[in-house]
Amino acid sequence: MNSLRSMGLGKTMEIKLRSIGVETGEDLVAMGSKEALLRLKMKYPGTCVVIGYHLQAAIEGVEMKALSPETKADLKAFFAQLQG
Repeated sequence: MNSLRSMGLGKTMEIKLRSIGVETGEDLVAMGSKEALLRLKMKYPGTCVVIGYHLQAAIEGVEMKALSPETKADLKAFFAQLQG
């Protein structure tokens, strides 16, 4: 069972993720970055698209800068839909 901290996520993000039902790294992988981003945005309106990048990077086990341009573009488009 992976802890959220072992995935490179900080204490504040861990607290926020737990508040939306993500207790472990496995929970985050199962939920996916988009659903987690949606839930975080609903609970914490100041959430930005960069959080989505961090979540996806944690799921992939890479640094954020290693995310593909396609992945970043997909998350950015998803986030834009959340903005309305």
